[in-house]
Amino acid sequence: MLDDAQVRTAMFTHLERLTALHPEGATSAAINHFSVAGQPLKLVVQPGIWKPASLEAALTIRTTYTAPNQPPPYEDAIAPGGLVKYAYRGTDSNHSDNRALRTAMQQRRPLAYFIGVAKSVYQAQFPVYVVAEHPEERAFLIAIDQAQRLMDPDSFGSLPEDGRSYFERLVRARLHQPVFRARVLQAYEKQCAMCRLQHTDLLDAAHIIRDSDEGGLPVVPNGLSLCKIHHAAYDRNIIGVRPDLVVQVRRDVLIEIDGPMLKHGIQAMHGVRLTVPRHPAARPDSERLEQRYDEFLATG
Repeated sequence: MLDDAQVRTAMFTHLERLTALHPEGATSAAINHFSVAGQPLKLVVQPGIWKPASLEAALTIRTTYTAPNQPPPYEDAIAPGGLVKYAYRGTDSNHSDNRALRTAMQQRRPLAYFIGVAKSVYQAQFPVYVVAEHPEERAFLIAIDQAQRLMDPDSFGSLPEDGRSYFERLVRARLHQPVFRARVLQAYEKQCAMCRLQHTDLLDAAHIIRDSDEGGLPVVPNGLSLCKIHHAAYDRNIIGVRPDLVVQVRRDVLIEIDGPMLKHGIQAMHGVRLTVPRHPAARPDSERLEQRYDEFLATG
């Protein structure tokens, strides 16, 4: 029988390596290319909750991939304090998978959380912890940050506003932003929609409608895969995108005289048509583009 601590330590080392190589998400085949003490061990399997036969407590949990125009399922299941509600397997609290996750909670075992960002591609969040169970909602509460783990889950609802904001920022940094980036970059085949740069370390997922504004949902049609310079220029309304996907450079910037970066990196984008995802549901939403383009025109 495998040692529980040895398995989890080896799993996190494996996932750290994969995440460094594939920050935009790793395939299930790569994730499952894993062994401990010479024994192959899958990490992503069909059930959402996975406990290998050799362990007492659950090892991983999974949220399946959703359509590009739909937010990840966890978006509708965020509890106060940014804790993630993870639904029971079925309706029976005594199901073996639910018992395995309950054991992980009782033994305070760290888990890996796999979130689908494309078909058979997952973003790995680790370590995460099961910190509470709500039988009336048929769900467990998952902490994705150590600061959440150290607090009483029942106390989050009574936190002052600045405390709640703090934990919301933590969740955005640890969960929302990486998953949104991964989903957008996968849809755009890991290239900048404006200049076609393919160095993923230099790519961001830019919001069309800002995430702080109404309608700024973390869905792929509200995102653009942009290199860092074009992301910054877009956020600051130096560059705009018309609803017909044609790039516009602000007039005062277009006539400015500066070095080669301005000339080739910014001004040369004027009139370029975005390269968009092949999947129609992943393409930029025209109404969102129009709303954002109106903001761009108002600045100029």
